[in-house]
Amino acid sequence: MRVSAVVVSHGHAEEVERLVPVLRPQVDELVLVENLPGSVRGGERVLRNERPRTFAANVNQGVAATDGELVLVANPDTLPAPDAVAELRAFLEAHPRAGIAGPQLLWPDGTWQPSRRRFPTVGGTLVRRTPLRLLRGAYAQRDHYHLDERPEAPVPADWLLGAFLLMRRAMLDELGGWDGGFRHYGEDIDLAYRAAKAGWERWYVPSALVTHDYAAVVDRTFLSRHTLWHLRGMLRFVRKHPERLLVL
Repeated sequence: MRVSAVVVSHGHAEEVERLVPVLRPQVDELVLVENLPGSVRGGERVLRNERPRTFAANVNQGVAATDGELVLVANPDTLPAPDAVAELRAFLEAHPRAGIAGPQLLWPDGTWQPSRRRFPTVGGTLVRRTPLRLLRGAYAQRDHYHLDERPEAPVPADWLLGAFLLMRRAMLDELGGWDGGFRHYGEDIDLAYRAAKAGWERWYVPSALVTHDYAAVVDRTFLSRHTLWHLRGMLRFVRKHPERLLVL
């Protein structure tokens, strides 16, 4: 199956320059979406926006410009191991109802980064996004982040951090793509939730290794524009899926 890759850059020219030589040999097609002028340097295929769009809208733009049966969305701050995409592709090829496959993410120092997560609950979100999390540390929600699990073989996931995801185009077509109404946070949760309701599986594939220089802004601060964007994203999520308000 052919893999098309989409990388969205919003002022990340240096990161894109570092990522492209590593990613390009692993995929059949690569499209860069420049969301701000000067966000991309180099000779790859570039889609340039006249004005900034949401991350999800940019992803949809890149997906529409490609034709691979599988679509990879990679953040500029990721660096995949040489066989990372091949591992994810092989898994999706062997599991026809798997719509999303995500790798094992690592911090730049090589330590494990929690990317396989449970769908949010009201109580858990309050703990993670308010000073309540100081009672037990920034990653207090051990179940939410699967902190006590380090699987060595592929395991199902509720959702996976959207930094580096390989998706089946048939699933994206069925779901209508990513929801461009999300400002910056929650679009990966929403995609996985809609996929789950439509019967598509989501899998964590730990043999695929990807370094992710994750800023984790909303995990480090309680009040910033990112916090407000996150709140807007979660409000949109529960408006779309009000049944999640019953999951405390």
